[in-house]
Amino acid sequence: MTPLDDPALVRVLAADGTLAPTPAAERYLPLIDALTDAELETFYRDMVSIRAFDVQATNLQRQGQLALWPPSFGQEAAQVGSARAARAQDHIFPSYREHVVTRIRGVDPLDIIRLMRGLTHGGWDPTDPKNGNTHIYTLVLGAQTLHAAGFGMGLVFDGKCGTGDPERDEAVIVYYGDGASSQGDVHEAMVFAASFQTPQVFFLQNNQWAISVPVATQSRSPLYKRGEGYGIPSLQVDGNDVLASYAVSKVALDEARAGGGPRAIEAMTYRMGAHTTSDDPTKYRTLDEEKAWALRDPIARMRTYLEGRGASQQFFDDADAEGAALANDVRVRTNELGAIPRSHMFESVYSEAHALIQEEQRWLDDYEASMEGGAQ
Repeated sequence: MTPLDDPALVRVLAADGTLAPTPAAERYLPLIDALTDAELETFYRDMVSIRAFDVQATNLQRQGQLALWPPSFGQEAAQVGSARAARAQDHIFPSYREHVVTRIRGVDPLDIIRLMRGLTHGGWDPTDPKNGNTHIYTLVLGAQTLHAAGFGMGLVFDGKCGTGDPERDEAVIVYYGDGASSQGDVHEAMVFAASFQTPQVFFLQNNQWAISVPVATQSRSPLYKRGEGYGIPSLQVDGNDVLASYAVSKVALDEARAGGGPRAIEAMTYRMGAHTTSDDPTKYRTLDEEKAWALRDPIARMRTYLEGRGASQQFFDDADAEGAALANDVRVRTNELGAIPRSHMFESVYSEAHALIQEEQRWLDDYEASMEGGAQ
């Protein structure tokens, strides 16, 4: 199990939910002290709701409603903290597991379901204002870091960062995992980000396993130090601590947005579930390891902290009810989706009508009709 004793680790909440900042966290405490009770409670609601959604989506896949599902179970704090740190004008480049990030930015969770059901190639329109500048999921490992770097270069060229106006300056945050960090795309993205001083935050969620390959096999040193090799200020945060994740992300985004260049964050977390629903983690990791990380559960940690601040039982009951309502809504709407019309495969091949495509469509329609009519 990866140790969390690096002296540079930023942690505010201990695993038991008590306020116990590490020395590296001291500079971030004013940001956390400034958070209101409502904001702290929102962090908790976000995590509870997305876990309920995640469990429901996993069940839907097991029931044959989805082709695949990548769970985010256990990684909620890293995602909620970083997403809540971004400003409305910032741009989000997810991989394929940032379910709560997309929801916070305004994406309908059903759009993720539609993607994993095979009903759409992209899921949502990143240019639609309701989706909060959230770019689509990228299943090609690490490719989104290049997309984000290119977008960040565009912000530099267009003078949309570093103007001194935090209400207008824009930044980019890109999410990827420890497995993707070994891809050449990530390193190429860091080269360009550093060279062009893009307003970009590389947010690495180290969930300890690249499918079945442990992080210790991928790197002999902490992954955040890779960013330092490119001259990018980098740090390591306890990714199961939503307060620490929020604080380091806010500072990094503010600095990048202001023209300080790229930043890199390694969030130490754990994938409590499978890599995807096609994976069986019992084949490569132990129950003892899973139990040890379960003691660091981000939701339980935040609940204990809020209880210590006087949050009522009614609040926690309401948060659970909100999550259950989201899960039920997604289940109902998923079952109403249906399948893609047969004609869809022909409609997006050419921009204009094409004789060959029309002929193929007629053939398929006739073939299907013969089968429905019982012809052999």
